[in-house]
Amino acid sequence: MLKQRIITALILAPLVIAGIFFLPFPAFVYALAAVTLAGFWEWTQFVDAKSRLGAMLVPAIALGASIAIMPTDAMTLAVMAPSHQLMLLIGGVWWLIASALAVTYPSSTSLWSKSVPLKYIFGLLTLLPFFWSVLMLRAVNYAESPYHGAQLVLLVCFLVWSADTGAYFSGKQFGKHKMAPAVSPKKTIEGLIGGAALAVLVTWGGAAIMDIPFSGTGSLLVIAVLSVIASVFGDLVESMFKRVAGIKDSGNILPGHGGILDRIDSLTAAFPVFALLYLWLV
Repeated sequence: MLKQRIITALILAPLVIAGIFFLPFPAFVYALAAVTLAGFWEWTQFVDAKSRLGAMLVPAIALGASIAIMPTDAMTLAVMAPSHQLMLLIGGVWWLIASALAVTYPSSTSLWSKSVPLKYIFGLLTLLPFFWSVLMLRAVNYAESPYHGAQLVLLVCFLVWSADTGAYFSGKQFGKHKMAPAVSPKKTIEGLIGGAALAVLVTWGGAAIMDIPFSGTGSLLVIAVLSVIASVFGDLVESMFKRVAGIKDSGNILPGHGGILDRIDSLTAAFPVFALLYLWLV
């Protein structure tokens, strides 16, 4: 399993980075839409619908509507970003609610586990703000530097990946206090702290190397730490939905890693939070 994970990561990471930097913006929009649609397909397992194809109707329409109203020209989207921040704010509020549901699991399941419409809504609140936030970051300062937004997107990926790495090793070495044992018994507060520390260092170093401006060290710390916390709960929330659905992985498309949602669960939470705070504070 470890060998499979490493091989898949070595193949996938360069493809993701190449797509972030070298796909023309309209092609990037549709590539990200394909990833988001795949995430919705895997989410249909959580909905308990009679037909998974039928369950795709609502998210497909919602994603199509997003593409229809979103400028596929990066410079236009960058100018219109302030008017689109409501979607990021909705995403941020959703992750506060979702985190509370994960922390209080399993008692919280009585509020939503029997409701198919709520599960639909939870999927939309998870994946649509993610879709919007990645594109809005990719479009930042596009007129001045077409690669500035790509560097921002990559910085968030580095932040999440380093947080996962730091949490794994610090949790393994020092972990004693469980975060949400009913959802994920291995995640600890010590792991969260270690992951946040490494992520802050990586974010600071990455911003310096790629010349990404922050208004100050304080804003960098706030954005990095809150994004890390969001990423951890993104993982926990998906684990919660999988537990309720009785499945181990959201899919098997990525050998050693599971499904698309298993790979982007932390990113779905980190991107809206990072994008919203970056557009507000920087």
